[in-house]
Amino acid sequence: MCGITGVYCINDLGKQYLEKVDDSVNAMKFRGPDNHNCVAFEKVAFGHARLAIIDVSDAASQPFTDSSERYTIVFNGEFFNFNEHRKDLLTKGYTFRSHSDTEVLLYLYIAYGAACLEKINGFFAFAIYDRLNDELFLARDRSGEKPLLYYKDENTFLFASEMKALMAYGIDKEIDHQSLLSYLQLNYIPAPHSIFKKVKKLLPGQYAVFKNGELQISQYHTIKNEVNHNITYQDAKNQLYSLLDASVKRRLISDVPLGAFLSGGIDSSVVVALASQYVSGLHTFSIGYKDEPFFDETHYANLVAKKFGTKHTVFSLTNDDLFENVNAVLDYIDEPFADSSALAVFMVSKYTRQSVTVALSGDGADEMFGGYNKHMAHYNALSRPIANVAIKTCLPILSVLPKSRNNHFMNLVRQLHRYGEGSLLTDKERYWRWCSFTTEQEIKKLLTVDVRNTEYEQRKNEILSDIIDSNDLNQIFLSDMHLVLANDMLTKVDLMSMANSLEVRSPFLDHTVFDFAFTLPSSFKVDGNMKKRIVQDCFRNILPEELYNRSKKGFEVPLLKWLLCDLKPMIQEYLLDEVFIKEQGLFNYRELQAIYKQLQSSNPGETTARIWGLLVFQHWYKRFIN
Repeated sequence: MCGITGVYCINDLGKQYLEKVDDSVNAMKFRGPDNHNCVAFEKVAFGHARLAIIDVSDAASQPFTDSSERYTIVFNGEFFNFNEHRKDLLTKGYTFRSHSDTEVLLYLYIAYGAACLEKINGFFAFAIYDRLNDELFLARDRSGEKPLLYYKDENTFLFASEMKALMAYGIDKEIDHQSLLSYLQLNYIPAPHSIFKKVKKLLPGQYAVFKNGELQISQYHTIKNEVNHNITYQDAKNQLYSLLDASVKRRLISDVPLGAFLSGGIDSSVVVALASQYVSGLHTFSIGYKDEPFFDETHYANLVAKKFGTKHTVFSLTNDDLFENVNAVLDYIDEPFADSSALAVFMVSKYTRQSVTVALSGDGADEMFGGYNKHMAHYNALSRPIANVAIKTCLPILSVLPKSRNNHFMNLVRQLHRYGEGSLLTDKERYWRWCSFTTEQEIKKLLTVDVRNTEYEQRKNEILSDIIDSNDLNQIFLSDMHLVLANDMLTKVDLMSMANSLEVRSPFLDHTVFDFAFTLPSSFKVDGNMKKRIVQDCFRNILPEELYNRSKKGFEVPLLKWLLCDLKPMIQEYLLDEVFIKEQGLFNYRELQAIYKQLQSSNPGETTARIWGLLVFQHWYKRFIN
């Protein structure tokens, strides 16, 4: 796990960027605290910030060049099946000077070219420069666990693991207003776009070749939604168990201390149950919430830890503990990203890193197997017409009732109102509405800049292309894999773990697991009584029964309380300073006032998330733009 960066100079003007590679590496110091190195050729330079996991010796340091000095690689991530390919390459006459997966990956590319990607089991972003052909090759893993951003103008081509590493080169930072609209609707920006017009993101499962000033992008892996209707439920459970068991076992390879997150939910408990078969006294870690007992699941985590004999540590936090780390989270975010649960991921990563360098997690299961409340809502919208009619009838009443995430009754009203709104829409529009915090119309009222409807609708249609207006819930899950998982959940985990120099590995995101998941009928995943059905049933005889028959809690940061009290000075500075807002030229000041007024009312609705999204953006803007 590392940070990578690089420059390709298209002309002499572009050579000014060669001198800034070291600055770019230093911008990623938390991604790789163990070693910083750079290498430069005539018009190409690579930089690497290393978090040493496999072969921690200097022999494995990057940038890594092959023995012929023709090929050089920078690699971020892990290549779990490298040893079997090392043996194969040895029979073909290749020799090695390290025991790292990086060297095996480089020689695998030399032997097979882009086809090497089909042989890799792991998560990664890497770049290889071929000096003889003057060609740059870049690739990103199949699910998007590791980021890869790039920038191109008439003088240079740049790439990096993080936006701050690109900004260290002094790039053009013109804001993309279409991306700003997306951000204000979703609280994150979907790839391949970014907050800047000239910065793009390689999509999951893509590779790119830069040569002769041109970038050619290809898709090497696509999740196919091709259901096997002949498989029995029992056979599906058996196969899922085998695939997950093998995935967990692969992810235990490490030359540094390794542990696992254990939230008390089904997914992390499954990972711990499987890992404990191979690691005696596995270290596991949970965070508890002293001030938020409803969200505290440490009781369930303790049950799992006891059953599987792990060495369990609980970090019990107060709301003050959380609030004290808000600025650390905001300061690390280098592109607007406002999923407030990032704070919880930051905290568990921060404390876990005190004991281990690698942590297993349960990320990905909800998206591919249907674990969210909205998945059950989609199921109901498709299969329960009578209930839909009843809720539609109640919409006028639900519209005027107070709604908030911070009160059980008001949150129920909020959920019913969102469900009622969604039931009136097509499959695609319903999915988009339930992914969003507000509508395009509301955001256009907020923005003073021009947002072109045609371009925005084109981006939106690309995101929704997996949904073909049918009754197949797998299309919803596939959309979540491409939109929510890749752009929200995995971005959150990568940012917050890397801010604490911690590597997180997710067994559910082994491509063998998610490719198999999309051969299963959606009825194996969600039915009228259960979400994530096959995962729960597959491990029912192994996990403590107390984990079952309870609602999915997640974690809600006490944002409303903070926004009304502790964060009020930030609101005054970022949102209610009329001079600053008018100089900035992005937002309608009167509309900001109206949103803040609603936040203070008895009916805040979704304004908590909207205000938080605005604060995150303004903090980013003042730090990196202004």
